[in-house]
Amino acid sequence: MDMLSAPNRAAAVDLLAPWQSVMARGTAAARQGQLLLAMSSFQEALAIARALLAAPGERCDDCVAALVVSHHNLAEVQADAGGSDLAATQLAQAHETLMRLLCDPAADGALQQAALRHSRETHAALLLHLEANGPHPAISRALRAGCLGLAVGGPVH
Repeated sequence: MDMLSAPNRAAAVDLLAPWQSVMARGTAAARQGQLLLAMSSFQEALAIARALLAAPGERCDDCVAALVVSHHNLAEVQADAGGSDLAATQLAQAHETLMRLLCDPAADGALQQAALRHSRETHAALLLHLEANGPHPAISRALRAGCLGLAVGGPVH
């Protein structure tokens, strides 16, 4: 059952457009090799995505997708700038956030379903980073959190 008020549902929809605009700015900057501008834009997009996730309303899947895409784009730019360690941390944070949602008994079922769907993407990104860059403590921690989250959390309703 969606316990959010009408203003909170509207807020989620209202924040999607600014998120898309900031992401477009970051993507354009990354394509032009302006890594600092891209990084700044993706950090701003991540902040918007976190706000979206706090009040997703009926757009749970879009809000979770915004969070994952923001983390992954930021990780990619950080890796391009030579920050493999920072990239690993971003990828791990994305996956761990989804695992926390899956294990939160107070989380809305639709939000948990969206987190489960997108956790496949975050899991794959962790494995790709591991393959390309070798072991990293944040990657290992996030992979363990995924295993424990699915084992302890049980099936999502």
